[in-house]
Amino acid sequence: MTNSIKPRKITLLIHVLVWVFIAIVIFVVSPLSWKVDLPIEYWFKQGLTLFFLMVGFYLNMYLLVPKLLFKGRTWAFVGVGISITLLFLLIIIQFENLVNLPELMHNAFRPEKPYVPKPRNFSYDLFTILLLLFGLGISTSVVVVEKWQIDAGLRRQMEQEKVSSELSYLKAQINPHFFFNTLNNIYSLTNIDVERAQKAILKLSRMMRYVLYETDKDTTYLSMELDFIRDYVELMRLRLSDKVKLNLNIQEKTEDIPIAPMLLLPFIENCFKHGVSAKIESKIEIFVSQEGKILELKTVNLKFPANPKSKEELGSGIGLTNTKRRLDLIYGNKCKLSIDEDNPENEYRTQLRIDLS
Repeated sequence: MTNSIKPRKITLLIHVLVWVFIAIVIFVVSPLSWKVDLPIEYWFKQGLTLFFLMVGFYLNMYLLVPKLLFKGRTWAFVGVGISITLLFLLIIIQFENLVNLPELMHNAFRPEKPYVPKPRNFSYDLFTILLLLFGLGISTSVVVVEKWQIDAGLRRQMEQEKVSSELSYLKAQINPHFFFNTLNNIYSLTNIDVERAQKAILKLSRMMRYVLYETDKDTTYLSMELDFIRDYVELMRLRLSDKVKLNLNIQEKTEDIPIAPMLLLPFIENCFKHGVSAKIESKIEIFVSQEGKILELKTVNLKFPANPKSKEELGSGIGLTNTKRRLDLIYGNKCKLSIDEDNPENEYRTQLRIDLS
């Protein structure tokens, strides 16, 4: 059993201390500064005012704000708040008249002069109204700030869930069609080059292990991400004809720092999905470099129309659009993505810079 105080108890303690402080400052310190013997009825009246201040505060906090203000019924909220304030004031006035408080206060301050009834001084009533409205305003502010904090927390949670959801889609982006076709290529290799087939199986095994285990985490090591990219490109190379010139250049020595898993794959996969033609010579260029904490990815490929009957195209996952959103959610202003798809060379060029510090 721990000795830590629960948050609910801490909140209750804060409320009690605040009300004690308000009672002392407004209802005790100020009257005592008058240096007269005040009648007991005055202290009852002050206690009644404090009671109504507290009732209005919590009635507004737990009923009026949630049921009216947050439901868009602003004018009803204002009207009910003013009505409650005037009702409390009326009860306080009735109490003063019932105990004949004006005469008792006159005798306390001017005992040498006889009491003569005078018209009511509404400046005191105005102070009471402002005090009660102040309590309503403070409670409204407390609830609004709490709701803002809760909503902000929910937004952060939703963003985190969205990142996790998109990561799940990214896992599925290495779809069964890719594995099926790769296995077919490896099978063909076993009749031609057994050693090369064995290496391909090892690469495929590493990729599957990465997808199954490493992507369950928020971050992975850069070295593992780059190894995954190397294996992916090498396996894709098995399917390319001689008409495709593939240039993969990944910096060998990099600082092994954390990075969100499978973040680079969509840009590289896009090269193979849209940059390969069975009839026309094409090229794919992939460059990955690191300078300090800055990671940079550059890709270049020719643009060819996608084959609408391709099963890999149909099951290609979330694509670049959601990847951009994922980058924004995880790294925000610490990453910069530029895409050039309108140039005389008919090339699709991407450049991604991420500050991994």
